[in-house]
Amino acid sequence: MQQTEILLESGTNELEIVEFTVAGLKFGINVIKVKEIIQLQTMTKVPHAHPNVEGITELRGEVLPVVDTAKALGLGENPNSSADKLIVTEFNKQKVIFHVHGVTQIHRISWSLIEKPSRLYQGLESQITGVVKWNGEMILLPDFEKLIVEINPESGIHLNQIKKLGKRERSDKKIVIAEDSPLLRGLLHDTLQEAGFVNLEFFENGKDALDYLQTLCSSGGALKDEVQLVITDIEMPQMDGHHLTKRIKEHTALAVLPVLIFSSLITEDLKHKGRKVGADGQVSKPEIAELVSMIDQYIL
Repeated sequence: MQQTEILLESGTNELEIVEFTVAGLKFGINVIKVKEIIQLQTMTKVPHAHPNVEGITELRGEVLPVVDTAKALGLGENPNSSADKLIVTEFNKQKVIFHVHGVTQIHRISWSLIEKPSRLYQGLESQITGVVKWNGEMILLPDFEKLIVEINPESGIHLNQIKKLGKRERSDKKIVIAEDSPLLRGLLHDTLQEAGFVNLEFFENGKDALDYLQTLCSSGGALKDEVQLVITDIEMPQMDGHHLTKRIKEHTALAVLPVLIFSSLITEDLKHKGRKVGADGQVSKPEIAELVSMIDQYIL
């Protein structure tokens, strides 16, 4: 499974997703998160494990947890398991396997085609970050980070990580943050407030954040007096973080803003994507203390 050069090298606002099925519904996962897709194999049950963890399995010398995706999403079992597959993923600096009921194909799509889920998804909306309308059908994009944090809360962002930095002074510097996950927005709000940054403006996607910044530019005021820094996720409906960064850095007035990418997709192998679009810094979730240190570097 090879990503195309254009997707790897530029902020095209496109992505490739692996389409898979669970309980008859179509779902998708960003190709960048997928290491490989394998046949169902023997798993070992773990006593007292989280109910959504089906077991552990060994893959090339590594012992990895296997998540029962159907159970994690509150869906039914697969009566015919012959098509079941294991999707081996890596994000947030950890490897996790997701047990799904089938893998169909890969789609290359624009983030602009991905819509925010509504409350009409009968309880699934809290687990879904986006919906793709594709050939008359809908492909749902699960919040994989949330699924993992529910299983292992220690893998998320915590106030204790900030408290270890010691006493912090209050800062009125304004930070614009683009993050589509409600869970992550809440955690970022609390941890950055704990770090002393109390002037925060949140947006659910890159498009809304860019519209806001462009409005500030057209208002006639000095941009540096309105906003001092931008933090963005990568995976977001409408406009992803790489494209947002690219648009900011190509804009005559906005280009002076430092842009920090804070994403589960930040790895040494993929940092060149952020550098290509002009990001001033890149931090992998959930390293919030490292993010705070980088904010200090740019605006304190």
